[in-house]
Order: sequence, then structure tokens, then C-alpha cells
Amino acid sequence: MSETESASRAAEASGQGANAEEITYHAVEKDGVVTAIWEMQGRKHLRTIDPRSRQGREILNLYTTEHHDEPQSSPGEAV
Repeated sequence: MSETESASRAAEASGQGANAEEITYHAVEKDGVVTAIWEMQGRKHLRTIDPRSRQGREILNLYTTEHHDEPQSSPGEAV
């Protein structure tokens, strides 16, 4: 068995256990500003993502798009 085969099989085996608990992202805020994003698997901290990085911006955009409120009608509009 080659090194790449054994590495991919090890990754598959660890991936099966990883699916038991989903990966979540938690924004760390200070004074209303996101200073870090924690990637978590269950209660285990996997890594910290800089919110200014490309991946950090993508995660924040997904979150804000998902939880964006419906636009309010302006006072001058007839409903």
C-alpha cells in the first residue's frame, strides 16, 4: 500500500468519526466587532479563523444573509 493510499484511508476513517458531531462556527465579538471566528466540532475547538480573511468573510456573509430581517416599509409607503 502506498503512502497516499494509507493517508487517504486514515482520513476516511477519521472522517467517519468526525461526522458524528457537525462543525459549527462561533463569532467572537468585542465591543460589537467580530474579532475571531472559532471552528468547533462539538465542544472541541478545531481552529480560529480571522474574520478579515477570505474564508472569514465568506462565513460572516453566509451568517448575515441567513439571518437578515425582512426589509421594513418606509413610513411614506402605502401598505
